Amino acid sequence: MVNASTVLPWLFAALGVPPALTGLLVPIREAGSMLPQAFLTPLILRVRYRKWVFVAGAFIQAIAVAAMVSTAALAEGLTAGVLIVAALAVFALGRCLCSISSKDVQGRTVPKGQRGQVNGLAATAAGLVAVTLGLIIRIVGGNDLSVEQLLWLLVLGVVLWIAVAAVYAGIREPAGEASGRPGPVEKTEPDSNNWLRQMVTLLREDLPFRHFVTVRSLLLVSSLSPPFLVTLSAQSGASSLTGLGGFIIASGLAALIGGRLFGRFADRSSKKLMSLGAGVASAIIITTVVVTVVPGVVIDTWLGNLLFVTAYFAVTLMHTGVRIGRKTYVVDMAQGDQRTIYVAVSNSAMGFILLLVGGLSSLLALVHISWALLFLALLGILGVVASARLPDVSQG
Repeated sequence: MVNASTVLPWLFAALGVPPALTGLLVPIREAGSMLPQAFLTPLILRVRYRKWVFVAGAFIQAIAVAAMVSTAALAEGLTAGVLIVAALAVFALGRCLCSISSKDVQGRTVPKGQRGQVNGLAATAAGLVAVTLGLIIRIVGGNDLSVEQLLWLLVLGVVLWIAVAAVYAGIREPAGEASGRPGPVEKTEPDSNNWLRQMVTLLREDLPFRHFVTVRSLLLVSSLSPPFLVTLSAQSGASSLTGLGGFIIASGLAALIGGRLFGRFADRSSKKLMSLGAGVASAIIITTVVVTVVPGVVIDTWLGNLLFVTAYFAVTLMHTGVRIGRKTYVVDMAQGDQRTIYVAVSNSAMGFILLLVGGLSSLLALVHISWALLFLALLGILGVVASARLPDVSQG
């Protein structure tokens, strides 16, 4: 309901916000929720019950969305865009806290061999809600929604974030668990003043962890390519993916199916799931690009529309598998505070890498969307090769 790649761009369009600000939404949400994690980890490690960090993050997100609602109700144009982007940065901070703490709480409360299923069930539930929401939007607003309708959607988001905080506060979390295997960061007391040096040290000296971060960087194919697929479909004359409800339904179906399909797979081998997802996503992208450049193929037909709908859905489905796989892998590969450090440092590193890869793909997109897609597909293929070096840390 506060999606930076679907709902917020629609809101910006309705408010007359300059397109340049629309391009900042996804990078600010993603990088803003990842970059601070290594800096915040020393502070979070001092909290005995990590569920309260998640609760704080949920409340921060509720407050940020409430600020977006107020801004959209009272302002428009550039002013509304700047204020909503600022609120999104606060939202990303809350998302950052939830990201760090949720994996730690899961590691303390859910045994190995069941974590992938938990991640899968969460994705399935989210997918069911998204499909229902998308259908309602299609019925109520068709291909478009008014500002008032979008505001009610965000208000519902505020209510749900408060409900999330209330539910999470009820989790019975152990006060702590045995620390994981010694690592470079554990040689000294974590210190928020030298977090960057500690992050670099961990990536340099902890070989298994560095391999995981490298593979995760190459798996960005499934997360960054869907918007380019939508753009390619529009440029090719296809129109089946138009409308906010259609995007939400496609993403929701992918999560709904993928959550059930990939949960147990992740518990057997989260490493193989990540590799499979990246490989299939890359193959789909390459196939789609090739079809669009074949002479004589007419895209603005029902068959062309079906091609892009299927490609968008399939890549999003593979992204669900990659996300479940890498979340399960990082929880399984460490214990105790070392898990918290791994999650934070990998996410902070991914914040930098996301900006780099996103920038390169955007530059290639200026030449043609197809080049950006082929670049991301190449990264995915390299990710499949690199994942062979990862140890299998799941239950088996």
